[in-house]
Amino acid sequence: MKICVAQIKAIKANYQANIKKHKEFINLAASLEASTIIFPELSLTAYEPKLAKELATSQNDSRFDDFQNIANSKQITIGLGVPTVNNNGICISMVLFQANKARQIYSKKYLHTSEEDFFISGQNPSNLILNTKTAIAICYEISIPEHAKTAARNGAEIYIASIVESKSDIDKAHNNLANIAKNYSMTVLMSNCVGQSGIYKCAGKSSVWSNTGRLLEQLNCKDEGILIYDTKTQEITNPMCNFNKKLSPQNQEGIY
Repeated sequence: MKICVAQIKAIKANYQANIKKHKEFINLAASLEASTIIFPELSLTAYEPKLAKELATSQNDSRFDDFQNIANSKQITIGLGVPTVNNNGICISMVLFQANKARQIYSKKYLHTSEEDFFISGQNPSNLILNTKTAIAICYEISIPEHAKTAARNGAEIYIASIVESKSDIDKAHNNLANIAKNYSMTVLMSNCVGQSGIYKCAGKSSVWSNTGRLLEQLNCKDEGILIYDTKTQEITNPMCNFNKKLSPQNQEGIY
């Protein structure tokens, strides 16, 4: 299995532009035989809590149908960040598209205090959202010990963090994730944004750690790109040096 984490610059409140950008990253990952690609927190809207009511949608939004078609045709699992609405309020969620399966949703359970005015805690049967060996975490959850502990107790061997993290806090996030890898013998991957996302100047540095806590690979703090981890060989593909050439002219303008 090859797992990809994407590092992107999300465009504020612009589903159309972000969907287009996501498709290009997915196509690149699929061309490198990735079986899964995970994007940062709220990647389809950028991190905009004050716009959550306006932007919130459901996992069955017809605008997402192309992602299901891509998942089916390319046999790739896609995890996108989006605010979703239910009967109780709005959640920070990841919608997952798997080949020829119903869409799944994982909603952030542990919220930062700054999010509580805009979002509600997600209630999930499990954070083993992809399969019985892979757990998902959304941003602040990586700082809650019970989250990783529960994932490990449920049998997770891989822990994927989808985050929006600023330059001032990225080192703390890295330390948390390295410790999770070491303490629970899980391979850990992290997907972060670059550029402005809400109030945050995002730090990038999407990364992969071995199950001993050793940093295996990391992107830089400013460019969009992907990392692909091969669970069988433990090798990492970093096509970042060629990635910008593959983007459309419109998306080239979003890179700084």
